[in-house]
Amino acid sequence: MADFSEGNILDHIQYPDDLRQLPPDKLGQVCSELRQYIIDVLSENPGHLGASLGTVELTVALHYVFNTPFDRIVWDVGHQAYGHKILTGRKESFHTLRKFGGISGFPNPSESEYDAFIAGHASNSISAALGMSVASALKGEKDRHVIAVIGDGAMTGGLAFEGLNNASSNPNNLLIILNDNNMAIDHNVGGLSQYLVDITTSQAYNKMRYDVYRGLKRINLIDNDRRDNILRFNNSLKALLTQQHNLFEGFSIRYFGPVDGHDVNYLVKVLNDIKDLQGPKLLHIKTKKGKGFKPAEESATEWHAPGRFNKETGERIVVRRLDEPQLYQDVFGHTLVELAEKDERIVGITPAMPTGCSMTYMMKAFPDRAFDVGIAEGHAVTYSAGLAKEGMIPFCNVYSSFMQRAYDMMIHDVALQKLHMVICLDRGGLVGEDGATHHGVFDMAYLRPVPNLIISSPLNEWDLRNLMYTGYQTDAPFVIRYPRGKGEKKDWRNEMTLLPVGKGRKLREGKHIAVLSIGAIGNEVIKAIEMVEPEGISVAHYDMIYLKPIDEAILDEVGQRFKRVITVENGVVKGGLGSAVAEYMSDHDYQTHVRRIGVPDQFVEHGSIPELYRLCGMDAESMAQVLRLEFGKLE
Repeated sequence: MADFSEGNILDHIQYPDDLRQLPPDKLGQVCSELRQYIIDVLSENPGHLGASLGTVELTVALHYVFNTPFDRIVWDVGHQAYGHKILTGRKESFHTLRKFGGISGFPNPSESEYDAFIAGHASNSISAALGMSVASALKGEKDRHVIAVIGDGAMTGGLAFEGLNNASSNPNNLLIILNDNNMAIDHNVGGLSQYLVDITTSQAYNKMRYDVYRGLKRINLIDNDRRDNILRFNNSLKALLTQQHNLFEGFSIRYFGPVDGHDVNYLVKVLNDIKDLQGPKLLHIKTKKGKGFKPAEESATEWHAPGRFNKETGERIVVRRLDEPQLYQDVFGHTLVELAEKDERIVGITPAMPTGCSMTYMMKAFPDRAFDVGIAEGHAVTYSAGLAKEGMIPFCNVYSSFMQRAYDMMIHDVALQKLHMVICLDRGGLVGEDGATHHGVFDMAYLRPVPNLIISSPLNEWDLRNLMYTGYQTDAPFVIRYPRGKGEKKDWRNEMTLLPVGKGRKLREGKHIAVLSIGAIGNEVIKAIEMVEPEGISVAHYDMIYLKPIDEAILDEVGQRFKRVITVENGVVKGGLGSAVAEYMSDHDYQTHVRRIGVPDQFVEHGSIPELYRLCGMDAESMAQVLRLEFGKLE
C-alpha cells in the first residue's frame, strides 16, 4: 500500500486502485492537486481547460466509488475528461496531450481500457451507455455499473433525448450524471437550458425524498418491484404540489438533485447510496466551468480552449501580428455582415459555435437575423431549410465533421427541394490537434453523390468571399468548405465578384504533368511546383474551385494533353475530387493515368497541420517528390 501520509498525494496515484486506498478525508487534497496539475500542463501545452477544471471532483468521486475499468464511465464529448486521463495511467504522458504521437484530447478505447467509448461529438453518451447497460443485463453481469456523464450543452442534442426516451424500455441500471454548469462553449440556448437552471425540484425536496426512500428501504417497506408504481405516484404528487413536471421523471428515470458538484465527499456519499438502485436514474450536479482558476471561471467561452497562458497571472499568451492573414472563420464572419447589410433576407445559423465560426459578428450587427440553435446540427440544417422555403437566404455554418450528423437533412430537406441556402462548412480538411473525431475530411465524398448540390472550396480568402457572394446570388443549395486557420492574403477584403458555377481556372501553364487541386491545399501545390521547376519539370496547375458541377472543359483539356495527372484535395481520396476525375477520364475513354493525393483510407491521428500534411503526403515537399516520380515515368 502506498504511503499517502505526506507530500503530494497525486504522485502516488497511477490508477484508480491507488485512489481507492485513500481515506475519504484525503479526497479534497487529491482534487486540489489534480486541478493544479491540469493547469500546470495546459498552461504550456494548450488544450480544453475550462470543462476539465469543472469536473475534477466528479472525476475523483466516480473513480473512488466505482470499480473502473470493469464499471464503465462513458464521457460525453470528452472535453471534461482530462482528470480522468490523469487518474487512469496517463499522468506521465499527459504533457503529450493532443501532440503528434501523444495521447488524444478525447477518450478513446484504443488508448486505454478505462476509456469505455469514443468521445468527440456531443450527445452520444446516454445511447452508448444504455446499450452497454442492457448488454450487461443480458449477460447476467449484475455487479457491473454503467455511468454516462453528459453536460447541459450536450443534453440539448436530439440524440440525448432519443437515449432518454429509450432508457426505460429495456431492463437496465444506467446512471446518467448531468453535469450542469449553465455554460456550454458558448451560452446555452433554448428552453431546456433554462429549465435545468430553474428546475423546481429543490435541494430540500430532494433531500427529504431521498432520506425517506432510504429509510423505507432500510426497514423493508419498499423494494425495487414496487419502484415503478411509487415513482409514478411520486411524480404525480410532486407535479400537483409544484405545478411543474420533472422532465427526466417524465421519461420514468429516477431523478436526484441538483447537488453541489464540487463537494467531493458529498458526491461520494450520494454515488454510493444510489449506485445499486435498480432501473435508470439521473444525478443532476451543479458545477462551475473553469472551477479553481479565476480567469476561466469569469470567461468560460474564452477559456474553453485558451491556448498557452501564464498560470500565475492568468494572462493568455496570444501572439498576434498585424501583418498576418486573417483566419478563414473571421473572413466568413465579416463577409456575412457585408452581405447582410445589402439584403435583409440574409440570416445566419450555427449549432452552438458562434464564436468558433465567427457568427458573433452577425449576431452583433443583426441580432434578430442570427441564430445559435444549440448542439443540434440536424435541426440547424432543417431550420435553415424552413427559413429558405419562406424566402429568406440562410447562411448555415456547421463544422465539417459535425455536418455528418445532418446528412439526411441535407438530402431530404435541402437538396430534394433545391432550396436557396448557403451551407458553409468550417474546419474542412485536417484540423490538427483535435484529431480523428474532428477532422473534416469526408464532406466532399459524402456530398458529391447528392443531386442538386453545388459544392465548392476556395483557394484563398478572396475566393471565400467570392463564393459567399456567388452562393448568395445562386438559387440552389450552395456548399462552401474551407479550412481551419489562417489564409494567404493580408489584404483579404476584395471587391466580391461572381465565380461562375462549375468553372475552374488554370493557375499555371505546363507541358509535362497536370495537377488538379481544390481548395486551400492548392497553395501547397504551388510551392511544390516551384520546387521542381528549376529541375526542368513543367507542371500545369488547375484550381477546380467546384467539385460539383465539375469543370468538364478543364477535364477534356487535361485528358487530351496529359498522360500523367495528379489530383490533390484536403479530404479523403476515396470519393472526392480524385475519384471524380478518374471517373470522368474512364467514362470518356481518356488514356490518362490519375494519381490521387489526399487523406488515405484511415482515421488520421492528432498533431499539428504540418505534421499531418507530411503524414498524408500532402505537404509541398512530399508532392514535389511525387512530381519527380511522375516525370520520371514519362521518360
